Amino acid sequence: MRIVGITACIAGIAHTYIAKEKLVNAAEELGHWVKIETQGTIGTEDELTADEIAQADVVIIAADIAISGKDRFKGKRLVEIPVSVVMKSPKALIQKIEAKVNE
Repeated sequence: MRIVGITACIAGIAHTYIAKEKLVNAAEELGHWVKIETQGTIGTEDELTADEIAQADVVIIAADIAISGKDRFKGKRLVEIPVSVVMKSPKALIQKIEAKVNE
């Protein structure tokens, strides 16, 4: 499965980047390709390209604030969750999404 996503927490400092790391680690451990964009206090990092979005099977938005550029994901399978879900159980989240995608 190809996964792209965005993480953004209220403060835009720690949880944005920790959530990204947890998503990437969980997805890679489960054998998926993944790229996560962060929208934090220092701006957007690892910005997703149109090609990466087009090839993605699913888009995960783990955010506690409004993100910018959400319109890029029109027509894609979109999972929107609070950052806390990723922080608590990233692997279970990926497995649940994988099950839905494979239905």
